[in-house]
Amino acid sequence: MAKQLHKRFSVEEVKALFQKYLYEGIELIYVLETLKIKKSRFFKLLKEYMRDPNNFSIQYKRKSATRRISADVERSIIKELKEEKKLIEDKDISVTSYHYSYVKDRIYENYKQKVSLPTIINRAKKKGLYKPKKRKKKSHDREVHSNYIGELIQHDSSHHKFSPYADKKWYLITTLDDYSRLLLYAKLIEKESSWQHILALQDVFPKIHIGLISCKSWVTSAAIWVRLLPPAVAVL
Repeated sequence: MAKQLHKRFSVEEVKALFQKYLYEGIELIYVLETLKIKKSRFFKLLKEYMRDPNNFSIQYKRKSATRRISADVERSIIKELKEEKKLIEDKDISVTSYHYSYVKDRIYENYKQKVSLPTIINRAKKKGLYKPKKRKKKSHDREVHSNYIGELIQHDSSHHKFSPYADKKWYLITTLDDYSRLLLYAKLIEKESSWQHILALQDVFPKIHIGLISCKSWVTSAAIWVRLLPPAVAVL
């Protein structure tokens, strides 16, 4: 979609084309192709130019006033954004950024008020309740590649307060297939132990039908990776 005329040309450039059309015999088709506008739009602008060349403008003129939200909606937006801020500032909760779509849903659920996502983000920026997304850094200093489902799994655990309404932190044990990114196992437990991890892997292995195999494992800064090797290439 072409940009608006005032973003592609200056007023003086458009005036110069009008001058060439009126007094130098330049063909209309050339002007239309240059400005990339239709004939009706061209003659409308030409009429405005001839009426008052000195005050001629190609700036976009809004036909109606910008729609404004009510004071009640404004208060609802700020209130919900402040609730999000509390979650972000709580170090025990794994929330690091504002979820504006969630804020939009909350406003409708709690107050039956409809408001657009851009409006919420705009208010967040004005009130200092905006946090730009940071570029994701690599989690590890080495990359591990897999070639098929079941070849490599990532087994991990994390300790967080997973809900703002929880009264304590829980451990979340997860197992992920590296190739498909399929979540094979997830369980919240109060206390972490080696036995809990053994039970988790015992549950995972039958799901991916690995049969009798050997495996290599190594530890990165955040997780244990297990590469499942077929018997023919197993390293004993």
